[in-house]
Formats: sequence, C-alpha cells, structure tokens
Amino acid sequence: MSTGAREVLVHPDKDALAQAVADRLSTRLADAQAARGTASVVLTGGRNGNALLAALAASPEARERIDWSRLDVWWGDERFLPEGDPERNHAQAHEALLDAVPLDPARVHAMPPSDGHYAGDAEAAAEAYATELAAADGDPAVRVPAFDVLLLGVGPDTHVASLFPEHPALRETERTVVGVHGAPKPPPTRLTLTLPAIRSAEEVWLLAAGEDKADAVALALSGPGELQAPAAAAYGRSRTLWFLDEAAASRLPAR
Repeated sequence: MSTGAREVLVHPDKDALAQAVADRLSTRLADAQAARGTASVVLTGGRNGNALLAALAASPEARERIDWSRLDVWWGDERFLPEGDPERNHAQAHEALLDAVPLDPARVHAMPPSDGHYAGDAEAAAEAYATELAAADGDPAVRVPAFDVLLLGVGPDTHVASLFPEHPALRETERTVVGVHGAPKPPPTRLTLTLPAIRSAEEVWLLAAGEDKADAVALALSGPGELQAPAAAAYGRSRTLWFLDEAAASRLPAR
C-alpha cells in the first residue's frame, strides 16, 4: 500500500510489527556501515519505540548485523527531567537495548537532563543539543549529521517527537532543536527536534500500533495540514515508511 510519497507497511499485531522493524533497521544500519563506515540513527521513545528496541535486543541475528562501535545514536525528543529519571527516553532506551550492546559511549548523544548544568533551562539545553548536532558533521554549514534512519512514534493526537498539534514548535523553520512548554501530555516541559531537523534524515520511519492510534493514522495519511496533524509533516529526504499493525491501520480508507 502506498500513500503519495509514503509507503505504508501493515503487520498482523504489535509484536510482529516490532520484530519486522527491528530486522529492517538492523539491515539498514549494517548497509550504511558497509557503504560509509559508520551509521546514524535517531531513536524514539514511547511504547512502540521501546518495543522495537526490545525486539532488537531479543534477536541475536539482528543485533549481530550492526557494528555497534561505529553507530551514532541520537534522540528525536526527550522529557526534560533529571538525569536517570526512569521516564526519560534515554533511560528507557538503555533498559530496553543500549545497555546490552557494545556502543562507543562517545557516540551516544543523549539530550540534556533538567538538572546539572542547565538547571531547568529547556531553551539552553535545546541550544546545547543543536550545537552538538552541528558539530557532529564537521562542516559548519551542515546543522545536523547524516541521519540514516529517524524513528518516530505516532501519538493518538498525531504528535511525533514532542511536536504536538497547534503548538509553537511546529512553526519553527530555523532551529533544529527547541524547548517545548505546556505539552498536553506529561511532563509539560520537553526537548524536541524540529521539522527541519526531522526532514533532513535520509529515511523517516513512523511507528503506530493499537486501536487507539487508528484515528491518528487515518487523519495523518489523509493529507491534513501539519499544524493539525504533525505526523503528516514528518518525512525523509529519500524515503518515508509507516509501520502499522492491523489495529492501527483499521481506519485507512483502502482497508
């Protein structure tokens, strides 16, 4: 099934979805490493992002395709909470996968926590992450590294990363990372990549499983404005893939 420039792939259930995406991601990153020497992935949190990481952790074959020492790991958004808080995407990713694989710590690029140096200043933390993104490429004119795959979970309200419908961050056209205040789901303060940063990725993969995502998926794939449905505005430079289970795909017109 295809929708415009987007390709939509439907799997029987959430477990099959997580396994299929884990297999595909490991192959995609291994191919990038074979071609370029390194690879770069942007992780997403939430139940679908964490299920993907857990499926990758549970699959020796998929894990072994990747040279973890030559992989850069970034995040698309983060809850602006203290270091080590179990609600941080960074902490959940480590629990699901990252602690079990031999990553180079210098290549794991966590978004800043709310404590320590930034003392609750989300804007300063966002600026620091934007600076880290820009420095990774080595070319001052390039503001983000070459993301091979950028993963996004789709929320029931169509939000992706921490870009929520009608929120100011959706209107950002210059900065690559911003602080989000007054988010409609807790915690209210977050850090997020902006649409320009998301769209810089070679491939963007959107994940949705469950009946509670069906309306959001149907809306986002119907061609609405990006302020109303942020997921509709997330796409990659060469490819945009939507990975759904049957429940999340149940309200698509073709079905």
